[in-house]
Amino acid sequence: MKMDAQLTRLGLFDARVPRYTSYPTAPHFSAETGPGQFAEWIDAVPPDTRISLYLHVPFCRRLCWFCACRTQGTQSDAPVLAYTETLKAEIALLARHLPKGVTLSRLHWGGGTPTILPPGQISALAEAIFRVAPLAEGGEFSVEIDPNEVDGPRLDALAAAGMNRASIGVQDFDPEIQKTIGRDQPYDLTRRIAEAIRARGIESLNADILYGLPHQTQGRIADSVQKLLSLSPDRVALYGYAHVPWMSRRQQMIPSDAIPTPQERLRLFETARTLFSADGYDEIGIDHFALPADGLAVAQKAGRLRRNFQGYTDDTAPVLIGLGASSISRFPQGFAQNAPATATHTQAIREGRFSTVKGHRFQGEDALRARIIEMLMCDFRADAAELAAEFGVSAGWLTALFTQAAARFEGLVPVVNSVLTIPPAARPLTRLIARAFDAYDQSKAQHSAAI
Repeated sequence: MKMDAQLTRLGLFDARVPRYTSYPTAPHFSAETGPGQFAEWIDAVPPDTRISLYLHVPFCRRLCWFCACRTQGTQSDAPVLAYTETLKAEIALLARHLPKGVTLSRLHWGGGTPTILPPGQISALAEAIFRVAPLAEGGEFSVEIDPNEVDGPRLDALAAAGMNRASIGVQDFDPEIQKTIGRDQPYDLTRRIAEAIRARGIESLNADILYGLPHQTQGRIADSVQKLLSLSPDRVALYGYAHVPWMSRRQQMIPSDAIPTPQERLRLFETARTLFSADGYDEIGIDHFALPADGLAVAQKAGRLRRNFQGYTDDTAPVLIGLGASSISRFPQGFAQNAPATATHTQAIREGRFSTVKGHRFQGEDALRARIIEMLMCDFRADAAELAAEFGVSAGWLTALFTQAAARFEGLVPVVNSVLTIPPAARPLTRLIARAFDAYDQSKAQHSAAI
């Protein structure tokens, strides 16, 4: 209880802060970055570079109420097929700008529901991508899979296309919670799909589970975690449910009075964390877990863990290009985001131009502060000497910056020999600590709860 009181004083249970999957965060993107800038940044990619590619499929057969992603419901295949043709045209447009010899260190299909695509479209889309940029040696092709919207033929098509990592959204296995969040997905169905994935030789399996859902208790999340562990996923993302009904209208279907309090959210997280750790999973950053042989765990031990729009990653490619409506790209020069509306995105591609509507060109201390925040989010430490050598700034100035930030946290965050460290007891505060290095105005952005 003493620790809870201190965390309360430090604002953990009241604050809304970014998840810091980018810096600066998306609310600070501006319309100064457009299609021409995006094309210039692609043109500047050096030949023979390994890059990452993200492809967004914004369609779902049903819209889960808890989800705040850019998605739209459809019962017909017609808009999905039309969108696939747009993606192929966008890939062809990209090909006209990419230099020779580019290969993919990572290819990820997200959504929405990528597995809403018919088998033929899965094959055609993968073929179009790999004609432009083949998967590099040791590269990963991962796809988000909805157990309710996948079958044998589609899994066959994905396996034949080269998918070697699958990601299953679980959220929670409790029937009452599933009903409340609009996500009916029985454990037996999820288990069958996991087995079907592995039966096709796809050995790497990710899973997402949420804490902070309506009606969730420590007993219920423990039961869901144990069911999930029976599937033996290689890595797990334990995300906090972000209840933002003012941003996502479908969340208005979820009763706010059934949402756990911030203090209860912390206990739900700790219950799940304890179970994953007891089952042999390594803790990765603030909300991921991985078996010791998984790439995330290996990267963390080697100091190569990174953070991007999909969360934690072992991908160190300098460029991430996003295809599809609302996708965000990252370059050494900055960020670029496609038009969120499918119709606007499609119109731009039909006119032979990228649909970039906003972004951010790095300036001033952006790159330095981004790296400090990434270090804290990934490694729970930031070393002034390492940063000074990388960015050509004064180690003394950085140490003073660390000391000033640490002073806000009542001695929980030490700075010793110019290294700021977040010890285990203070790790629930990690996003708040990261915010201390954010030079942008956060007052107008509506972020998710800090815990």
